[in-house]
Amino acid sequence: MKNEKGNMTTFLIAAITADGFIARHSRHLADWTSKEDKQFFTQKTKEAGVVIMGLNTFRTIGRPLGGRHNIVYAPASPAGRPPEEKLQGVEITQENPKDLLARLEQKGYKQAAICGGATIYTMFMEAGVVDKLYLTVEPVLFGAGIGLFTKELDVRLTLQSVQKLNEQSTLFEYNIMK
Repeated sequence: MKNEKGNMTTFLIAAITADGFIARHSRHLADWTSKEDKQFFTQKTKEAGVVIMGLNTFRTIGRPLGGRHNIVYAPASPAGRPPEEKLQGVEITQENPKDLLARLEQKGYKQAAICGGATIYTMFMEAGVVDKLYLTVEPVLFGAGIGLFTKELDVRLTLQSVQKLNEQSTLFEYNIMK
């Protein structure tokens, strides 16, 4: 499925608890997801070649993801410089999603993986540039935490496939109806 920019496919990739949370708090490691979900994430994002995430997600991971062009949304300092910390091995941006994806497509990328967190997921969904959603549901309950999105959305999905990653974890692939 292609977005209106051309041939690039943009997908959101996330793991959620059975009660719909991506994390307990902004610094929560994804240590609760299955080995199989981590393998799927690695394979799918390496296939895309580019990963896009927010600063909290990047800080939680703690390093650039190897074998992928890492783009991190981070605010500029008042002088217009990147944040005070050194984010080596990543590209810092504040671009709107459509401009960023158009630039990546001009560079030859065919896919882009949106890797979180909730603010970045919401920003890309609101921009109308997401084509697919890969959602792993893990058999965990947090009861409270960070949801997949930060705002109310009205987006319709069509289910493409359901795959059991292991005895407990299920991967759902959806297309975004446009």
